[in-house]
Formats: sequence, C-alpha cells, structure tokens
Amino acid sequence: MSGPDDGLAAGVRRGLGWGSISAITLRMGSLVLGIVLARLLSPAEFGVYAVALTVQSVLMTLADLGMSVDLVRAKDPERRAPTVATLSLLAGIVLALTMSLTSVPVATMFGSASAAPIIIVLSLTLVMGGAGVVPFAKLQREFKQKQLFATSAADFIVGTAVTVGLVVVGLGPMSLAVGRIAAQGVATTLQFVLAKVRPRFGFDREIARPALRFGLPLAAANLLSWALLNIDNVVIARVAGETALGFYVLAFNISSWPMTVIGQTVRGVSLAAFSRLAERRETASAARGGPQETAERDKDLAFGVAVTWAAAVPAGALLVALAYSVVDLLYGHRWAPSAAVLAALGVFGASRVLFDLIATYLMARGASGPVLWVQILWICALTPAMIVGTHLFGIVGGGWAHVVVGVAVIFPAYLLVLHRRGTDIGALLGALWPPILAAVPAAFVAYFVASKFDAAFLQLIVAGPVGLALYVGILVPWLLRLRSRWVRSRVDPDLAQTTASTPDPAVIMTGATVEGSATGALSNANATETPRIGSPL
Repeated sequence: MSGPDDGLAAGVRRGLGWGSISAITLRMGSLVLGIVLARLLSPAEFGVYAVALTVQSVLMTLADLGMSVDLVRAKDPERRAPTVATLSLLAGIVLALTMSLTSVPVATMFGSASAAPIIIVLSLTLVMGGAGVVPFAKLQREFKQKQLFATSAADFIVGTAVTVGLVVVGLGPMSLAVGRIAAQGVATTLQFVLAKVRPRFGFDREIARPALRFGLPLAAANLLSWALLNIDNVVIARVAGETALGFYVLAFNISSWPMTVIGQTVRGVSLAAFSRLAERRETASAARGGPQETAERDKDLAFGVAVTWAAAVPAGALLVALAYSVVDLLYGHRWAPSAAVLAALGVFGASRVLFDLIATYLMARGASGPVLWVQILWICALTPAMIVGTHLFGIVGGGWAHVVVGVAVIFPAYLLVLHRRGTDIGALLGALWPPILAAVPAAFVAYFVASKFDAAFLQLIVAGPVGLALYVGILVPWLLRLRSRWVRSRVDPDLAQTTASTPDPAVIMTGATVEGSATGALSNANATETPRIGSPL
C-alpha cells in the first residue's frame, strides 16, 4: 500500500539521482577546465581574478534576499511570484551598482588595484541572479533536478568556451569574468524556458512583509556564511600577496571538489523535501492532537548525519594523505606550494559538510535565528585566527585556522543550539565517531603506500583505492547495522506512527526531519553553482 510520503520519496529519489549526476559531471568538467587554465594562467593572474570573485560571491548571496527559499516553502507560490520577482530584481540592481561604484576602493583594500575592472564586469551577474529567482525556485520546488542540470550544463559549456577562447587570445584574468557573464546569461534564460514561466512583476505589501521577514535573516546568514568562507582571501591577499592567494585558491578549490558533490547533491532536494514534510507533519499532528515524537526526529538527524558524514570523511582523509600527489599530477610542479595547505583544507571541507547538514536541520525546524548567530560567531572567531595563522605560518596557517575554529568553536556552538531545541546530542555524536575511526588508518595506509612510488600518477591510482578500500572494509559493518535498525523501525508496527508514515530513507538522506517548517539552510537563488574563489577550478 502506498503511503502519503510515497510521491515525495519518489521525487526525492529522482532529485538525488539527477543531483548526483549533475554534481559529479560538472565537478569533473570543472576539474578538466581548471587543469587547462592553471597551465595557461600564472598564480598571480589567478589571484587578481580571485579578488574580484570574492566580492561578487559575497554580494551574490544577497541578490535574492532569501526570496527563493520563501517561494520553495510557500503554499501559494504563484500568487507570491510577482512580488518576489520585483524584490529580487531590485536587490540585484542595487547590489550591482554598489559593487561597480566601490570597485576601485575595494580592489585597493584587497591589495590588488588591477582587479577593479573585473569587479565591474562581474557585477552584472548580480542582476541576472536576481532576475532568475522565480524560475529557479519553481524548478527546485518541483524536484526538477534534470532541468536544473541542463541549465548548469549550459552554464558550464558556454562559460568554458568563452573563457578558454579569451585566455588563448591574451585577455588574461578578464577572460574568466566575461565567461562568467556569458554563462550566467544563458543559464538564467534557460531557467525561464524550462520552468515555463515568463517574467512577471508586481508588488503586494501583504506578501512582501512576511517574505522579507523570513528572507532577510536568511540572506544575512548567507552573507555571513560566504563572508567567513572568503575572509581568508582578504587576509591572505593583504598579508601574503596575490601570488600566495593564487596558491591558496587552488588548494581551496581542490578541497571543495568532493565536498561540493556531496553537499550539492543533498542540498539540491532537501529544501523541497522539508516543505512537503512540514505540511504533512502539520496535518498529521493536528489529526493526532499532539506534537511529533522527539525520538523519531532525533533518529532522522542521526541517520542523515551518519550517511552524509560517512561520505565526506574519506574524501577529506585522502586529500590529507595524497595532497602533494593530487597537486603535482593535475596542475604541475609550479603549483606545489598549494599542497601543504590542501591537507588542512581537506579536513575543513569534511567538517563543513557536517556543519551545512546541521544548519539545514535547524532551518527545517524554523531556527533561522540561531543559524544566523552561529554564522556571526564563526566570522568573529575566524578573522583573528586567520590573521594570526597567516602571519605566523603563511597560507598553511590560514588553512589550519579554519580547522581549529570549526572544531573548537563552531561545532560546540551547533551542539549547544541543538541541545536547547531538545535534540539527543548523544545520538548525534554516536553517528560521528565510526567514520573518523575508519578514516584515520585508511589515511595512514594511503600515505604509506604512496611513499613507495615516485610518480604522482602511480601514487594516486594505487594508494587512493587502497586507502578507500580499507575505509569501506572497516565501516561497512557499522553502516549495515545502522541501515538494518532503520529498516526494522519502518516495518515494526510497534515502532511506526499510526497516523503519519515514517519518511522514506531517501528523504532522510537529504537531511529532512520528521517535523519542522520547510526550508533549506544557506541556499542560493542562482541555480548554477557560483564557484568559490577561482571560478574555473
């Protein structure tokens, strides 16, 4: 017998499938493009573009004022769309003008005056991002990951063709900015076509007020999230210079490859899943005449953390063990200084996947305020840590500053927020230790095996699979027991809810909870991924 969540689970499965294909395909394409451009551009040229993209990336988080999330979670998206479209487009225009008018002083502040023209060109992406909020939200709400993949693929193909062509003819760092403009324009247009919507603008105060009341804190959290991920570039550009920033950018992007595949796949469907689950849980709770069971909610969080964390940890561990091999093989010996910081950023990348999942869970329960305060705490702690670390140990110190702040400050802060909202912290921590214990010996073995070969290619194709196989061999029994307990809880009538079916594991793997309001944490209105600094990588 099909349950009320069967349609949702099917949508989530399709979304996860296409989301995985999209994330893996585009990251592989970006890898190839990055290899080509790293051999055409110097580290200093990458640094100039990195400064401009830092500014654009931070402001892009504000381009929709959190309106895309509001549309995805809304019960009446069609009625709200014209007002949301107006607010988002106006925000994009204002931010683009601000970015252009302040380009010279901002570039100078970063210690790279030559980045000012690139900042001006990139400002146009803010207008395009604001204009595409409504079709993007519609595609995401309806689990149209296949269509979102098409827009991302078009974005990548156009951006690659324009960027490489202009680099070859000698346009330098400006090539990446022009390529980003062309790609964004094509992707935004395609979003409208595939979503089958036309631009409609209007304004209704009764819609605008609650939309802004929900969206502005989320936009602020997004801004802080991006700021804390880019404050390192500000510090490194000022303290160590453009060339050092180029090395750091390359390392950060390498560390982001596996984490982006994992995180983007999950986030691509979680927001819509939260929306549907919230509506159904509200109905079930009202029919039952009581609140949801906390135990079920905690079990969902622990299961989601276990699966996501188990995928992220080996990626980070192998990056630590094989950092020099990865950089040498893909980008050449002149980028070798990136390898030392890559080890630290591999650890940080894995932890960031965990933090994103926890933030998503909190947002699903309507806790946007605590998420914002954690972001504020994060940037306040990271800024001095990054300054001290970079001054003492260069870009490597900056990389480890991320790790120290994440482990010593942010993770405890999230645990405190979860505890105050009634979450079983013991169940959460219990889901974290097994992957860590399996990853440590796997990383050591991979490093040892790699040391027996001279060629980077052999180090990767031999040591990587050996380390991964050891990790899987250690962890699989634990994962099977976890899955077995989950399946039993679904089929055991004594454990099942009588009025509301338990969500499908496909839903839980997105980080969705059994109860809570529907929204995703730190979402971006732009359907195409805005890369972290150093777009082609």
